[in-house]
Amino acid sequence: MTAVRLADVVKAYDVRGLVPEQLSPQVATTLGTAFAQVVVLPEGERGVVIGHDMRDSSPELARAFAAGVVAQGVDVTMVGLCSTDGLYHASGSLGLAGAMFTASHNPARYNGIKLCRSAARPVGQDSGLTEIRDLAQWLLDRGDHHPPMRAAVPGTITETDLLDDYAAYLRSLVDLRGGRPLTVVVDAGNGMAGLTVPAVLQRGDLPLTVVPLYFELDGTFPHHEANPLEPENLRDLQAAVLAHGADLGLAFDGDADRCVVVDERGEPVSPSAVTALVAEREIRKEVASGRPAAEVTVVHNLITSRAVGETVDALGARAVRTRVGHSFVKAQMAEHEAVFGGEHSAHYYFREFWYADTGMLAALHVLAALGEQDAPMSSLVERFDRYSASGEINSTVADVAAATERVRAWAQDRGAVADTLDGLTMSREDDPVWWFSLRPSNTEPLLRLNVEAADRTTMEQVRDDVLGLVRQEP
Repeated sequence: MTAVRLADVVKAYDVRGLVPEQLSPQVATTLGTAFAQVVVLPEGERGVVIGHDMRDSSPELARAFAAGVVAQGVDVTMVGLCSTDGLYHASGSLGLAGAMFTASHNPARYNGIKLCRSAARPVGQDSGLTEIRDLAQWLLDRGDHHPPMRAAVPGTITETDLLDDYAAYLRSLVDLRGGRPLTVVVDAGNGMAGLTVPAVLQRGDLPLTVVPLYFELDGTFPHHEANPLEPENLRDLQAAVLAHGADLGLAFDGDADRCVVVDERGEPVSPSAVTALVAEREIRKEVASGRPAAEVTVVHNLITSRAVGETVDALGARAVRTRVGHSFVKAQMAEHEAVFGGEHSAHYYFREFWYADTGMLAALHVLAALGEQDAPMSSLVERFDRYSASGEINSTVADVAAATERVRAWAQDRGAVADTLDGLTMSREDDPVWWFSLRPSNTEPLLRLNVEAADRTTMEQVRDDVLGLVRQEP
């Protein structure tokens, strides 16, 4: 029996673990074998495209995974260094299933795998990942005393570089050439944006002056963690925006699929405001092409600001609210043929990008919107800043169900209405208006709270009252 428990490594949406204790070349090979057996062969996929980030362990793990795939008679295309959205572009443009080796913003000792079907369609816990985990665990437990699963004729491995194609495709979707000149500071966090930003934003005749921060690819993250949602990781970017008198700043996470925006004052722009801004642009583009607004759909998860749905409604389009998590957003987008989707976590999804998330395309939309008018970034998004929000607050609790029920009773006593789409959402429409979401973690005894209200005083009062109930001792 192997000492590795894949149940600790295979999460709801991806694979994530310590190298080499949990994610070794042997584990990667068995996961490649299982991916081919569970998804690729039964579903008639034409092959697998594999990419990886800048972590020291990524190339070896990617090659090991490829070995497991080709042993099943499946062809592999290796694209080498790329961002996660670069892998999605490869999956979509080549029509291949995909595997991206990255642990996003996790520390250097971690690595992971994000899997997809062709056209970047997700592979998650409810769509094949559990079966992949179980087969891989069986293969690992059999050990070296049993012959590995092999096809009579192995697949082939070819190598290609799609960075230029990726950049050209994104630039074809948003044209920046007619906008005013902008100075933008970009913090790549030593992650994959150090490769993609020069290809997309610093080539050709774009009216952009890019000031680079930490573009050197380095999986040890020597300057700061590559997680732009943590305020301390934005400090260098904020200082550089002010020092250079820049029009805005962009911060990407380690695998460059998320993007956080900082305005000209060095203040972070809420991902909900970015969602509303891009939604507005995408809806208007659809209407300009002759499509009735009522037929245009935008998806947002249930903890984005109410300003998102209100923006969509004001344009006569349809807002679809969904559970938190990329597999839920992608599924709803595909079902409704939505033009765009956004999450509070700075993941942005586009119909024109195979319903997958790409921080770079969202950044292009923000740059285009800013370049098309003379006002500063702060003025461009202030109309979406209608509510006061708490941000996400985590609490460790012994009894999640009991804590949730205490909060439900408290909110109902104050005239709030319950919604259980994802955890518990309570909304009060009478003055003062407020709502909150209380969601349990999938993997830990945690409750995640998000509060939004019409004013800061109300938000803080609701936040503190709910937290008091959540953290109440038994």
